[in-house]
Amino acid sequence: MFRAIDDFLRVWEQQSAATAGILDALTDSALAQRASPGHWSLAQIAWHLVRTLQEMMGRTGLAVAGPSADTPVPTGAAAIAEGYRQAARALAEAVQTGWMDETLLIEDDMYGETWPRGFTLLVLLIHQAHHRGQMTPLMRQAGLDFPGACGPSREEWAQWGMEPPEV
Repeated sequence: MFRAIDDFLRVWEQQSAATAGILDALTDSALAQRASPGHWSLAQIAWHLVRTLQEMMGRTGLAVAGPSADTPVPTGAAAIAEGYRQAARALAEAVQTGWMDETLLIEDDMYGETWPRGFTLLVLLIHQAHHRGQMTPLMRQAGLDFPGACGPSREEWAQWGMEPPEV
């Protein structure tokens, strides 16, 4: 749980950049990739990340500019990545200008539970990491390279002049 706005903003800067990097690696042709029939496509997972910034924070009363829950999934990868960048910047600005450290202790109804806002920000970060973890195997299946989000990707080991760990 976050207890200071500055702490959240430092982590958000790094984690939203990691998410943006994954989204930048998407291609239009890979957007339809699915784990199996009936599961979300890469496009749907990626767009879910974009829409959640406004949806989740809206439950706290914080207005975040960006696509709403009913905004259709774009057909192009670049539009998804740009939508995320805009919403991620808007979220940082809204938290920085609309909340104070004390605000992080205020509790809101979140999906049938009561969460302090500092916890909601933590859940938002965990939510992004969860979906990045879903996306990267689908990206591998689609033949895409991508940057590491929490450590180097297989391709980055070579760029750093190192051998990837044995499997």
